[in-house]
Amino acid sequence: MFGNLTDQFSNALKKLSGKGKISESNVREAMDEVRTALLEADVHYEVVEQFCENVQQQALGEEVLSSLKPGQQMIKIVHDELVATMSGVPAGQEADEFEAQPGIMFVSPGPTVVMMSGLQGSGKTTTTGKLAAVLKKQGKKVMVAAADLQRPAAVHQLEVLANQVNEEFDKGPDVLFHAELDKVAEYGKAVGAAVTVCRNALTKARAEKCDVLILDTAGRLHVNDELMGELRQVEAAVQPHQILLVIDAMTGQDAVNSAKAFNSQLELDGVILTKFDSDTRGGAALSVRQITGKPIKYLGVGEHLDALEEFHPERISSRILGMGDVVSLVEKAQQQVSEEEAMELQEKMAKGKMTMDDFLNQLNMMRKMGSMKSLLGMLPGIGNQISQMDIDDKEINRTEAIIKSMTKKERTDVELLDNSRRRRISQGSGTKPADVAQLVKGFDMVSQMGKQMSGMGMLSKLKAMSGMGNAMGAGMDPRAMMGGMGGMGKAPKKPSFKQKFKQRKKRR
Repeated sequence: MFGNLTDQFSNALKKLSGKGKISESNVREAMDEVRTALLEADVHYEVVEQFCENVQQQALGEEVLSSLKPGQQMIKIVHDELVATMSGVPAGQEADEFEAQPGIMFVSPGPTVVMMSGLQGSGKTTTTGKLAAVLKKQGKKVMVAAADLQRPAAVHQLEVLANQVNEEFDKGPDVLFHAELDKVAEYGKAVGAAVTVCRNALTKARAEKCDVLILDTAGRLHVNDELMGELRQVEAAVQPHQILLVIDAMTGQDAVNSAKAFNSQLELDGVILTKFDSDTRGGAALSVRQITGKPIKYLGVGEHLDALEEFHPERISSRILGMGDVVSLVEKAQQQVSEEEAMELQEKMAKGKMTMDDFLNQLNMMRKMGSMKSLLGMLPGIGNQISQMDIDDKEINRTEAIIKSMTKKERTDVELLDNSRRRRISQGSGTKPADVAQLVKGFDMVSQMGKQMSGMGMLSKLKAMSGMGNAMGAGMDPRAMMGGMGGMGKAPKKPSFKQKFKQRKKRR
């Protein structure tokens, strides 16, 4: 997401960063490139024009034109305007309590009723399961109700998702499931079958003292009167506290048009964008808030049940500008690693006693946090380099095979790994001796870095991470940082002498 947009933004702003002074013509030239980048990213035309006009007005102020570092001020202006575009709150103003808080606001006494709506195929039922997982981890007692009677398989799908949430996430109360299979057979014959399911689910949720009730309503392949009529009936019957619209980020402006149509019929409270981890250009994320007036509440960032993130405009803006998102990275790490485990590993690293088993545990934790591309993209200074890297998440499997081919003593003390042992390990794991050597090199680097960072406070660690990101952006091979995992983060190859000679000859 945003890969191409990040590159074009960086190129446009880089032209201003190298200048001691900037003029009105410099700013207009840069904004023409920004405008083109936004239109190519499928951002709504009205949003693009408003964005460029606001940035240009601020950039042409006397303070920027007379600044010693106008490029840095331009980056701040663009960043603040991106935040304003996605949050709907003008730069310099504070949002009200509802707008400022991502996620769901709960009512007391419960249950808080959340109605999920959207077109068929947008990922609505899957997102209902993911939302239940998020709330369960927050300690909420959740019930999901299968009110999508248009697609009979949706009832079974939601039941499977509810069971998976209970199996995969031990903490928090179990997610309850409500369905009325007889109503599926009645659908199309009995008017208001879905309304009956939702009303009964609310009665049951109150009896079970649930904190949240999530209603998975039906979708259609397109917006029509039948769909909207049913949704209005459900709304009138159960009076949900929040109505969330699930839209597919890959559909671009069509997603925005759907959101606009739904909002004209229902009073939406927020939007959930799915498939945010895809190669979509990001136009929906930048357009939805301005066109519909409704905030984005969550982002679907993967297929797993824990792949639903709260939406923070300032963090997404930083990612777009290649500034990283260390806060989200730390939050992901905290979700996977308990404080006790972190302290135990920190003590081992401080004493230089980290083993290959500890290293493998770290890699598995990283795997649970998301794709390697998404994690690297959160490091400052490397966001705009991701497109140039050949990153293969399957390399973690090869690294795991190498480590598991070692004996217990070898995993405890890597200095035992001479050439003969490395050949044996490579044969056992189906890799090359050079791959084993590279893994050992990455392990040594992480161990040394752990010693250096073990005595730092959190602020110092974040600064250190920023330095790592800047080093990667300057050409450091990220394989070393991410554990030397084979071809996982291959940096662009340096040109050979012959290639350099041909390039010089061509320039002449």
